[in-house]
Amino acid sequence: MRDIRAIAVLTSGGDSPGMNPAIRGIVRSALNRGIQVYGVQRGFAGLIQNDLELLTSASVSNIVQRGGTLLKSARSLEFRQAEFRQKAAEQLAERGIEALFVIGGDGSLSGAHLFEAETGIPVIGLPGTIDNDIFGTDDTIGFDTAVNTALDAIDKIRDTADSHERHFLVEVMGRNSGFLATHVGIAAGAEMIIVPEHPVDIAALSEQLALNRNSGQGSSGIIVVAEGNEAGLTYRLAEQLKQHGQSPHVCILGHIQRGGIPSGHDRVLASCLGAVSVEYLLAGYSDILVGVQQGEVTDIPLDNLLRYRKGLDPELLRIALQLHR
Repeated sequence: MRDIRAIAVLTSGGDSPGMNPAIRGIVRSALNRGIQVYGVQRGFAGLIQNDLELLTSASVSNIVQRGGTLLKSARSLEFRQAEFRQKAAEQLAERGIEALFVIGGDGSLSGAHLFEAETGIPVIGLPGTIDNDIFGTDDTIGFDTAVNTALDAIDKIRDTADSHERHFLVEVMGRNSGFLATHVGIAAGAEMIIVPEHPVDIAALSEQLALNRNSGQGSSGIIVVAEGNEAGLTYRLAEQLKQHGQSPHVCILGHIQRGGIPSGHDRVLASCLGAVSVEYLLAGYSDILVGVQQGEVTDIPLDNLLRYRKGLDPELLRIALQLHR
């Protein structure tokens, strides 16, 4: 067992519902073992600026139901430079901090891996992202809440779609991944799901929508679209559909998916991963992501996130496409 006296925790990248319960899990698990905990403000940027504060049990009281992150979050271009990573390490050492916990997505966790490789300071990562696209873990903190937030919005949009007999293109987050769009689309009973992993044939889609309308199967409906890498994708799809005789409306859900009260599932997931991650550190682990596979907590080497990409389950996509017909 490691003898650790002080640790630091930060949240980085896009915020996700459940980051606060994860912070609480880390803080209280560490305090119960006599370990001091420092909270880093604004992610890696705050780490470079030495913006840390000592956290107590009271510091993390009454936060599990709050969205966002108590510690704030930011993206740091400076942290990509070795000199600033070294500066951050020296400042941690001056405070006697012996390990760093990072809650964030694949970019943040890749930065955490590089930080340990260069400085030798042990790092433990937790998967905090609504995209659920982190290799090695079946679930991520915030994904369940984001699905339910998008689903609640789509249920309301469908009322208008039915009333006006129109199709709506509803854009959800997911630049490189269709996990969120696929789950939301299946849960919402969408007529079509468009994701980066599966090319869309606009002509075939328009033909199917026209066929549904003419056969009485449906004159309205929801098409869920993952935002993709290029801004304006959903509007371009709408224009292409118009050229094929359709008249869809566009609704961009945007950052509403990141906020809000975390679901019970995300609160439990985040709390458990936070608490167990401290146990992994004390047991001698580092440079790992603490995630879940088939319902069990597991550890994944952080360098795997650099070498592998989590792909959308082809069976889930097959079922989603089958339900469209």
